[in-house]
Amino acid sequence: MTASEKAHALLDGVRVLHDEWALVAGGLTEAELRAPSALPDWTRAHVISHVARNADGLLNLLTWARTGVERPMYPSAEVRDQEIEAGARRGAAEIVADLVAAGDKFLEYADTMPDDTWAAEVRNRSGTAISAAVVARMRLSEVTIHLADLGHGYDLARAIGLVASLVDDLVEHAIFTRAVHLPAISLVGIEEDGTRYEWAMGAATGPTVTGSCADVLAWLTGRTDGSALDGDVPQLPPYK
Repeated sequence: MTASEKAHALLDGVRVLHDEWALVAGGLTEAELRAPSALPDWTRAHVISHVARNADGLLNLLTWARTGVERPMYPSAEVRDQEIEAGARRGAAEIVADLVAAGDKFLEYADTMPDDTWAAEVRNRSGTAISAAVVARMRLSEVTIHLADLGHGYDLARAIGLVASLVDDLVEHAIFTRAVHLPAISLVGIEEDGTRYEWAMGAATGPTVTGSCADVLAWLTGRTDGSALDGDVPQLPPYK
């Protein structure tokens, strides 16, 4: 599969999740928006504002890939945090409209990317070199995991179920994001229908840890302590 083909498969999943976000966020009352999310110190309004600004940031990376002119995700970590905070203070209608508009703008630009630009190299927030196709995977990860973080009717299993064919990409991305901090483990994800996925963590072969793909992803992204998994589950450093 070419980088372009992979990117478009990922974008199909992003499109499904954007539609789900618009439906869920659009149904929240003002009180529900101000209620705590599953993330420490963030309300649901913060999560939605973050997902919108993430679309803007990843659009910057696609623009970089297409033009060759460096365009980081955010001017700085401070600006990113300030924009999320400011966005979360707006009214419900404005928050939802911003979420939808930012997501649409990201997808519209992605749809016009020439095939060869999906293999172009940019750098993520940590300075790691990635292809533009990985940018599409980053967006898929954000809108899947944070849908569960809203704490409004979705856990990771339900969120992943919306893009079940892309679960391998979601776990691969979580492993990639944390690569230098992971112990050597063989991870096995087994779905209810018996579908089996295997991933290697760390620099060498290690013990096997098994669970549902949702439980594996929840552990890798710091949403759980891994107690739902089987095997010698190590403690991971905090997820950032």
